[in-house]
Amino acid sequence: MRRRPLPPGPAEPGLADLAPDQRLRRLELTVTRRLDGLLHGQHRGLLPGPGSEIAGSREYRPGEDEVRRMDWAVTARTTVPHVRVVDADRELTTWLLVDASPSMEYGTAALDKRELAVAAVAAVGFLTAGAGNRLGAQVLGPDGLRRFPPRSGRTHLLALLRALLAAPRAGGYDEETAPLVPPTLIDGLDGVQRVANRRGLVVVVSDFLDGLPDDPADAPPWEAALRRLAVRHQVLAVEVTDPRELELPDVGLITLVDPETGRRREVWTGDGALRQRYAEAAAAQRDQVRHALRRSGATHLALRTDRDWSADIVRHVHAQRRLVAAPAAARGGAA
Repeated sequence: MRRRPLPPGPAEPGLADLAPDQRLRRLELTVTRRLDGLLHGQHRGLLPGPGSEIAGSREYRPGEDEVRRMDWAVTARTTVPHVRVVDADRELTTWLLVDASPSMEYGTAALDKRELAVAAVAAVGFLTAGAGNRLGAQVLGPDGLRRFPPRSGRTHLLALLRALLAAPRAGGYDEETAPLVPPTLIDGLDGVQRVANRRGLVVVVSDFLDGLPDDPADAPPWEAALRRLAVRHQVLAVEVTDPRELELPDVGLITLVDPETGRRREVWTGDGALRQRYAEAAAAQRDQVRHALRRSGATHLALRTDRDWSADIVRHVHAQRRLVAAPAAARGGAA
């Protein structure tokens, strides 16, 4: 006798539908069960290194490696430029710069960009929360630059995540205390540069749309500040995007609003040529950001609101580890 299939149960609520404390528990479970299980190793972290314990050497990559890390002994022996590879320090200081500007409050998928930024912060925090590791943060919002001094422990990380989830949205700030000119991404990067005295890991979570020039060939204004950080620290740039920033759907007449300035413009999305121009301009803009991050020496992690962010982080970390391990394996095979 055949059994009738049971009716589908209620859908599991998404991260955006949960209360703040429930979101924190969901984020912690996602990171500890999924990410930490796949990225096992307390001190292997999101990026290989930095550190002081020599772990070998690999071939020099122009434009990516620092000349001061050259392994001159191996270079002389092989006649091929090599750099030293170091293991991560046992006590790591991680600095977070989190973009909470109005452009991060946009989203058309399960999460908006700001909620995805909080998820990225949770991943970085829980994965680097080893014994002795400290986490500090600066949050860049319309009300100014909010600072969280570096501390260790789960309680400090949860307090930071609660502050990010509870931060007021655009229009919810106190106009009397908010600065007349909101801080820019350059201000946030310079702020991290001033307080991050010890070499460590700097994670910048943003859409990197701040001050992008209209000409894709021009460098963004924040590129030089990011490059200065990358000279001293290992920098991970987490780029947060939404699919509707990349292409327009055919939904008739819509009103587009610039979240930073409030300017409005009505657009007829039924025009196929307009949608094509929009997609091409958006692709050029993302290429502009990607090239700027590469020139600055930062490692680039792209997250989208319509994708599984935890799977994207896992793929990124595995790709970085393969990149470091490949030269060592090639040397072993040659030997």
